[in-house]
Amino acid sequence: MNKNELIAEVADAADLTKAKAAEAIDALIDIIARAMSKGDEVRLVGFGTFTTVQRKATEGRNPRTGAVIKIPASNKPKFKAGKQLSDIVNKSSKRKAA
Repeated sequence: MNKNELIAEVADAADLTKAKAAEAIDALIDIIARAMSKGDEVRLVGFGTFTTVQRKATEGRNPRTGAVIKIPASNKPKFKAGKQLSDIVNKSSKRKAA
């Protein structure tokens, strides 16, 4: 499912216009991204938790030349699925396998 398909599904489920659904989804994404950029955790009970993890600076190798390169420290987004979401996903995968 891409973003346009998600917007159409939300619009249909919430009885909104596609424009209003797009505004709501864009606002949600922006709010989560801003919170994570400040190091805050966004927890949606039953769905999951969005966090950031700090990665240390490391050394790597250029695969072509073998030269050592320095990889700087960075923050990476992380998502951990909640129990309810995991259960839903596992139930649907069991139905497909049967």
